[in-house]
Amino acid sequence: MLAELEIFCSRPHAPTRRVAPGVNRLPCEPAPGAGGLLLAGVVAAHAASLDAEEVEEVVALAQQIEAGRRIAQPRLRHRLQDDTVGLSASRHRLCGDDRRVWFEFDENGSPAQHVLGALYAAAAMPPTTRRSVLALVRRALEWVGPVGPSFIAAMNGTAGGAVSSRLAVENPTAWALDLLGFPGASIAAPPEREVQRRYRQLLREAHPDHGAADDGAAQRIAELGAARRILIGR
Repeated sequence: MLAELEIFCSRPHAPTRRVAPGVNRLPCEPAPGAGGLLLAGVVAAHAASLDAEEVEEVVALAQQIEAGRRIAQPRLRHRLQDDTVGLSASRHRLCGDDRRVWFEFDENGSPAQHVLGALYAAAAMPPTTRRSVLALVRRALEWVGPVGPSFIAAMNGTAGGAVSSRLAVENPTAWALDLLGFPGASIAAPPEREVQRRYRQLLREAHPDHGAADDGAAQRIAELGAARRILIGR
């Protein structure tokens, strides 16, 4: 398990609509990290079920949270509280191994409750981390389609490569440095000229036209391209 978000929600037929934070495991270093990706995934998976006015309120709430303002209640017709008595728990997880990363969403609760829970979890983060995470959440609000490998690749900057390994999610720069053969390099990228040289060398070695096996070549080439984009931004 790379990250976990726990939300306590009022039951569907309860007289009042309430949301309370649970115990979260949301690692975000370097930001937005696995925790930020999980919050973005929760928002993307449930925002499509909100109406247009609710989405507008989510955007406004995200802006207020990013600015560190006091959040008036209720929001999306739900009230935030600390007490979890009488509420049911919902747990969302981001899981992964060396080959892939996947979401496990708990559908206990309404879409509005899940989105609010994600935003309130971001509000509890330090300001610098919070800004990075909420930038990802805003991108997630615009996502159309399944919240799976393509979503993960788009959110962590490896779009086009469908890269979803654990390291690529937790630390994309470290993943890119390792893939392009810069072992033990610092978090700062090497000079662009050196990145391009190493990329072209490895691309040639991975291409079937230069003797590489066809099996897995497309994925390898896509990963190399994604690593280059992470390090030099294009």
